[in-house]
Amino acid sequence: MKLRSSWHQTLNYKTTPGDEVEDMFILLNEVKRQIPSITAVSSGAIASDYQRLRVESVCSRLGLVSLAYLWKQDQSLLLQEMITNGILAITVKVAAIGLDPAKHLGKEIAFLTAHLHKLKELYGINVCGEGGEYETLTLDCPLFVNARIVLDEFQTVLHSPGSIASVGVIHPLAFHLENKDTVISLSDNDKASDSSLEKKGSVFVVQGDFPQRSQATWQSNSETTNSVEVRDDRIYISKTKKDNIFSICCWLQDSCKTSAGSHEDLAVVLKHIESQLAGYGFGWEHVLYIHLYIADMNEFATVNETYVRFITQEKCPFGVPSRSTIELPLLQVSLGRAYIEVLVANDNSKNVLHVQSISSWAPSCIGPYSQATLHKEILHMAGQLGLDPPTMMLCNGGPSAELEQALGNSEAVANVFNCSVSTSAIVFTMYCSAHTPPPERLKIQEKQDSFLKQMRLLQLDKGSKCKILDPIFLYVLVPDLPKRAFVEVKPILFVPEDAETAVTSVQNPSCFTVANRWGFQHAQWHDSCIQKCVVSGKICAIILSITENVVVKICSESLGVNDEDVDHQTSVSKGHMERVLRFCVYLLDKVIMENGFSWEDTMTLRTYFPTASGIPLETLSLAFKNAMNELAEMDQRVQVGKEPIYNIVPVLAAGSSAASMNNIITCELFARKF
Repeated sequence: MKLRSSWHQTLNYKTTPGDEVEDMFILLNEVKRQIPSITAVSSGAIASDYQRLRVESVCSRLGLVSLAYLWKQDQSLLLQEMITNGILAITVKVAAIGLDPAKHLGKEIAFLTAHLHKLKELYGINVCGEGGEYETLTLDCPLFVNARIVLDEFQTVLHSPGSIASVGVIHPLAFHLENKDTVISLSDNDKASDSSLEKKGSVFVVQGDFPQRSQATWQSNSETTNSVEVRDDRIYISKTKKDNIFSICCWLQDSCKTSAGSHEDLAVVLKHIESQLAGYGFGWEHVLYIHLYIADMNEFATVNETYVRFITQEKCPFGVPSRSTIELPLLQVSLGRAYIEVLVANDNSKNVLHVQSISSWAPSCIGPYSQATLHKEILHMAGQLGLDPPTMMLCNGGPSAELEQALGNSEAVANVFNCSVSTSAIVFTMYCSAHTPPPERLKIQEKQDSFLKQMRLLQLDKGSKCKILDPIFLYVLVPDLPKRAFVEVKPILFVPEDAETAVTSVQNPSCFTVANRWGFQHAQWHDSCIQKCVVSGKICAIILSITENVVVKICSESLGVNDEDVDHQTSVSKGHMERVLRFCVYLLDKVIMENGFSWEDTMTLRTYFPTASGIPLETLSLAFKNAMNELAEMDQRVQVGKEPIYNIVPVLAAGSSAASMNNIITCELFARKF
C-alpha cells in the first residue's frame, strides 16, 4: 500500500480522501476485521491536539475507544519515568536548535536528559520530543521479554547542514536480536496472572485500497430526524431577547400518556429546537451549551442514542457543544420526559475542548459533547462527575470524595484555558443526588470550601497575578445523576483575553437609582436574598433565594401586618404567588440596573421550584409572565416578546448552601455585555 501525506492540515480533522490519516483508518479497520475482540487503540500523544484529534477521528469512525494515558502529563516527569522503567531508546532524528546531528544522533535518551532540560530552559523545547524536536528508536524495554535490538550498521543523512537547527537522520542498515542474559522466572500463579509477558503479537499485511465508507448510517440518521412528528399544541418555547447570544428552551406538556419514553420526547424537542435555530438562520454549530433534563436516568442510554442522531460532529465543524445531563421530576408537574435548554451564539468564534481519549488528565467525552466551550471570555464547562479519569469509574469514598474528584476534574479542564476554578469561577451549580444522605450534604460544602481555598493558595504559590473573583453558589437537589453519581459540578468561568487588564468583582453599584415597583421599597433584609458576581461592564450573575421566611416577610408587608401574624402554611398559596414573583422581578431588576445592565443583556434566566411545594407550574409561569408584562408597562426600557425569557425548572430542592436547600423559589440570572 502506498503511504500518503497530510492533505488536511487544519487542527480539527475532517475525512479527506488521500490523507495519511486514511491509511490509519484502513489499517485499523483491517485489524478490527481480523481481530474482532479489539475495542481500543492506544497512542502516545502528550500535548499534540493535532495528533490526538486524528486518532480520535479514526476511532470514532470505527467504533473504537481512544486511549491516551500520556495526555497532559508533565513531560519532564514522564521522560524520567520512561528511563527509570528501563526503556532504552536512541535518537534517530534531531531537528531542533541546540541538537547537533554530529553530537546527539544515536545517543541514548538517558544520556541526553540533562541537555534536553537545558534546551527547554533556553528555547522552550518539549523534552519528550512532542514538537518533532527529535525522534527515537526503542532498542529495549520491559515489553521485550526475550531479546533486545542491537543496531549493527547505520547511515547518517544530513538535511540543511550548517543551519541554526540542522536536521540529521539515522537510516538503520543492519541489526540483530540479542538474547537477554536473565530470564524472568514466574510461579504458576504468576504466569496465570501476569499477562504482560505473554507473546501476543501478530503481523497483518493490508493490501489494496479499502472500499469507501457507506453513507447508509448518515442517511438513516437523517431519515430518523425527519420522521419526528411535532405537535405544536404540546410544545412550549422560551427564549431570551439578546440578539448575539441567547438561550432557547423547549419542553412538552403532559406527554406521558402518548410518549413511548424519554427518547421519543427528546426527539420531538430536539427537532423543534432545530427548527427554531433554522428560523434564526442558525444550526447546531452555533450552540455553545446544552442542558439536557430527563425524567428517568434509567433511560440515559436510549436518550443518548437519540441525542447523537441530531447533534453530530459533522454538523458542528467548529466543535460540539458542552453538556450537562440531569434527572428532574418532570412528570410530577405534568411535563414531558425530556426538557432541553440550548445556549446559542451568532458567530463561530468559540474555542471548544473535546477530548475523546481516555487518559489520566480528565474524564473523556466519547461522543458529540465536549468538556468545555470558551466564547467571548466566558468558559462554559460541562457538568463534571467524580470520575477517575483513567478508569472512567466513580471514585470511592462517598459524596465528599466524588465532589473533590469532580472539582479536580474541573480544575484540569480550566488549566487548559490557563485559568483556575479557584480564581476565575463566576458561578458554581452543584447538583446533589437525592441518594446523598442529608448529613453528607454538609460535608460536601466543607469539602468544596477547603478545595477551593487550597487551590487559591496553590495559584498564589505559582505566582499567579490573575485577580480572584468571588463566585456565587447554587445547590440543587435532583432525583438522580448519570452513573448514579452523588454530585455533579457545573462551573462557569471568566477568562479575560488580557489578564493584565482583567477586572474583579464590583462591590459598589452604579449611581443609577431604580424606581420602586409594586410598592416594594428597599429593606436591609433584601440583600440577604441576593448572591451576585459582577465583572464591571461585562458580566452580571445573580442567584435570588426566596425562602419560606422571605415569603412571610413579603406577604406581611403587602397585608400590613407583622410576620408572626401570617400563616406559614398558606404563605405560598396561589393568592400570594403573584406577589412573590413580583418581588423576584423587582429585586432582579434592581440588581441588574444598579450594576449597569439591562434585561436585554440577559443570556439565561431560570426559576427553580421544589415540586413538594405543591405550586402548580402553570401558576408559577403565569405569575412570572404577568410580573414581566407589568414591569414592561412601568418601564419602557423593558421589552417583552412573544416567548417568555424565563425557564421554569422543577427540582426536589434548591438553596444557596448544601445544608439548607429549602428555597420556595430560586432565580438564576446570567447577563453579559459585549
